[in-house]
Amino acid sequence: MTETNERELHKVALVLGATGGIGGALAARLKTEGYEIRALHRRAGAMRARLPHYQWVQGDAMERADVVAAATGAALIVHAVNPPGYRNWAQLVLPMINNTIAAAKASGARILMPGTVYNYGPDAFPLVDEDSPQNPVTRKGKIRVELEARLEKAAGQGVPVLIVRAGDFFGPGSGNNWFAQGIVKPGKPLISIGRPGRDGVGHQWAYLPDVAETMARLLGEADRLPLFARFHMDGFYDDDGRQMAEAIRRVCGRPDLEAKAFPWWLMRLASPFVPLFRELLEMRYLWRVPLRMDNARLVALLGEEPHTPIDEALRTTLGQLGCLPDPAGATVDAVSRDSAAPTSRHALS
Repeated sequence: MTETNERELHKVALVLGATGGIGGALAARLKTEGYEIRALHRRAGAMRARLPHYQWVQGDAMERADVVAAATGAALIVHAVNPPGYRNWAQLVLPMINNTIAAAKASGARILMPGTVYNYGPDAFPLVDEDSPQNPVTRKGKIRVELEARLEKAAGQGVPVLIVRAGDFFGPGSGNNWFAQGIVKPGKPLISIGRPGRDGVGHQWAYLPDVAETMARLLGEADRLPLFARFHMDGFYDDDGRQMAEAIRRVCGRPDLEAKAFPWWLMRLASPFVPLFRELLEMRYLWRVPLRMDNARLVALLGEEPHTPIDEALRTTLGQLGCLPDPAGATVDAVSRDSAAPTSRHALS
């Protein structure tokens, strides 16, 4: 048995971004697999009171010494941390992955990272597999390509790396994403549905519990993975840009809910003054052209991709966001539900 496999039997996972959407979902899933969850946070004391079933460690993902120390004895490092609101990617993203790589080298841990579609430019569309050319047309895309290049180099030096790419996240415990900020308005019954894309243009979504389940199953096949392993998820593919809205209408019991065009014009007008709007405009191309990730490699290994029926996934998500009335007719309180769920550090990603 290799040293890495021995460490994985000890079931200690350091999660960077455990208060985020995917980090929180994966931490919860790994806990059910018997992992001891260790989470790095700048306010560890407050998080310890909120989620006492995790081991919270005081520290910052931007401080290498903090990450290396927190990873001591860990078999797995989940790198699920991103600058919130797309802010300061150029200054923060690469130093954070460098710290994770240093910690993995010191501890012998495997790195698991949720990937994005930002790596790919339109030359790879519409069907993208793990080996498609990575020629991004955005600054964030180029940063992600460099990030993965550093992980691949680390794998060549003996660090096991697993990257799982998926579409736009939605699900319980995640509020800072396209679904919760561009499709619905949390905290009250829906009166309309946002429509960022064009009718007839497909878009890919990923339900967070399904992503976490997929990652957990891949970790269960660790002995069959190459040192640098990449997999794509299909998730829920809205093949004409209308299916997500139709599913929301079904779950809400509101066939009359109007789909309103996302105010891209306002983003453009305000972008000189609001950095977030500039970042959103840069990624608009993902809503204007169809992109679908090919999950053939994933299915070949696992036999199937975990998939929650879309209506069930939306019922859970919309209920947690406070968008569905309770049986008594009052709106579910999204704030109270969020108090027991991780909040996302992934802004519109």
